[in-house]
Amino acid sequence: MNFIVNGLSALAIVAAFAQCDGNKGADTATSNAAPARGVSDLKIAYVEIDSLLNNYNLCKDLNETMIKKQENVEVTLKEKMKDLDNEVRDFERKYQNNVFTPERAQQEQNRLIKKRQDLEALHQRLMGELQQENDKNSIRLRDSINAYLKEYNKDRKYSLIINNAGFNNLLHVDPALNITQEVIDGLNKRYVPAKAE
Repeated sequence: MNFIVNGLSALAIVAAFAQCDGNKGADTATSNAAPARGVSDLKIAYVEIDSLLNNYNLCKDLNETMIKKQENVEVTLKEKMKDLDNEVRDFERKYQNNVFTPERAQQEQNRLIKKRQDLEALHQRLMGELQQENDKNSIRLRDSINAYLKEYNKDRKYSLIINNAGFNNLLHVDPALNITQEVIDGLNKRYVPAKAE
C-alpha cells in the first residue's frame, strides 16, 4: 500500500515539474513579445504627511473649528452637570431635614435620576455628533489631497506617490524625492476658506 502511495506521489511530482517546465516556455514567449515595466522605470515621490497636515490651511481651519465645537460641548455639559450636582445636594439637605414626605422624596429622587440619565444621553449624543463631524472632515481632507495629487501628477507622471509619517515608513530615502512643500503650496494656493457666518 505504501508503495502505491509513494508511486502516486512521485508521479504527481513529475507531472508538476513537467507542467512548470511547459509554463516556463510559455512565459518566455510572452515576455519576449511585450517586456514588462521594470522597477528602474518607476518614478517615485513622497509626501511627509505630518508636515502636510500641519501646514495645509484646510486642515488647520477644520482643526480649529473642531476644537471650538468640542470646547462648547464641554462647557455645556459641565454647566448642566454643575446644575444637577447642586440639585442633588439641595435634595440631600432637604431630605436630611425631613422637608419631604416619603412619596415626595421618592418623586424627587426619581426626577434627579431621570435628569442624570438624560444628561448622560446628551453627552453620548453630542460626542457622537462630534465624532461624525470629525469623520466627515477626515474624508473631506483626504478627498481634497487626493484630488490635488491627481491634478498635480498629470504633468509630473509619478508612478507612485507615497506618504511618510515622520520617516516611520521609509528606512532610507533620497531627499530629492520629497515633494511635500510643492504639494502644501499647491493645496494652499487653491484652498478658499469658507466665509465666517
